[in-house]
Amino acid sequence: MSEVRTGIVRLGDDVAGFYLVEHPDGPILVDAGLPGHRRQLEEHLAGTGRRLRDIRAVLLTHGHPDHTGLAATLHAAGAEIWVHEADAPILADGPRSALRHAKPERSMLPYLLRRPAAIGTPLHLARQGGFTAGKISEVRTFRADQRLDAVPGRPAAVVLAGHTPGSTAYHFPELGVLFTGDALVTHDGLTGHVGPTLVCRGFTHDSAAALGALDRLAEVPAELLLPGHGEPFTGSPQAAADQARRAGIQ
Repeated sequence: MSEVRTGIVRLGDDVAGFYLVEHPDGPILVDAGLPGHRRQLEEHLAGTGRRLRDIRAVLLTHGHPDHTGLAATLHAAGAEIWVHEADAPILADGPRSALRHAKPERSMLPYLLRRPAAIGTPLHLARQGGFTAGKISEVRTFRADQRLDAVPGRPAAVVLAGHTPGSTAYHFPELGVLFTGDALVTHDGLTGHVGPTLVCRGFTHDSAAALGALDRLAEVPAELLLPGHGEPFTGSPQAAADQARRAGIQ
C-alpha cells in the first residue's frame, strides 16, 4: 500500500493493484482488487474514519477477476459499480465466466513451460479468492468514451478494447492521471517483462485490437499512468505507447 500521488493510494499487492482516489465529494476506487484484499482496504479506510459504505463508486477497467474481487462486496455496501457494457456479462455471470466472455488468444501453458515461476501469478489469484467473488447484475455501463458526471472527479472513460472486449482506462484531468488497467501495464506476470507493455496473449482476448488501442491511449493528456500491474509510469502516454509497441505482444 502506498500513496502514488496526493490523494491517490495504491492498494493490493505485487501481483494485482487497485487504487483509492480521495476526492472531496467522496472516495472512489479504480478497480476492486481481490477478495483477499478486503481487510487491507477496511483498515486503510478506518485510519481515515471511514468504512466500506463510504465508497461512492467503483470504476472497473475490465471484468477480469483480479480487478473485480471486491466489487460485489462494495456494491452491497452502497457503491455504484461502473464498467463497459461489453464486460458487464462477466460480472453478472461471476468471475469464472471471464474465460468464456473474454477468451485469451493463447493457452497459459507455453508461457509456464518457458518460465515456470510464472505459475505464481494464477496461484496467487486463486489463494486470494479471485474465483469466488459474488455476481453483480446491477451495474452502471457505458459503450463509448464519455465523461462520468455522476462520479466524484468527473473522470473520462477512455475505451481501449483488446485485453478484454470492454477494457477501459479512466482519465482524471484535474489530477493529470490516467488509470490504464491492463490496457497497458508495466509488469507482465506471465512473461516477466518490466516496463510499459501489453499483457501477453495468454491473458489477452484480441491482441490486434490491443495494439490499435495504443493510438488512442497516446492521445490522452496525462502526466502519470497508473497500471493494474507494475509500477507507475511517469512519462507521457505517448512515450508509454511507443515503448509498448516496441516490446510487441508475446
